[in-house]
Amino acid sequence: MARFLGISSGLLLLIASAFVAETVEGTSTLNFRPMGGEGSVKKEDCPAACEYRCSATSHKKPCMFFCQMCCEKCLCLPSGTSGNKEECPCYNNWKTKEGSPKCPSTI
Repeated sequence: MARFLGISSGLLLLIASAFVAETVEGTSTLNFRPMGGEGSVKKEDCPAACEYRCSATSHKKPCMFFCQMCCEKCLCLPSGTSGNKEECPCYNNWKTKEGSPKCPSTI
């Protein structure tokens, strides 16, 4: 009986902590996706995410065009304004017919 109470108490504690985490976050679901990982960006968030990603380059127009195309296909964007492409394999591995990277590294 004591073992059953211990298990049910633990389950109740787990449910309560999940409820508190949802309340604190202000969302109905918890999101454990890593920053920059695949699926970390929603399609409607790509323009704003690419605006930041391309903010440090002097070639904004082509950067924005290709960044948004890659973001919408991969649903991910590497963190920061350059580099970190390993965070998003789809973004990192998408190549042109010539074999050069399709998605911008920037800078």
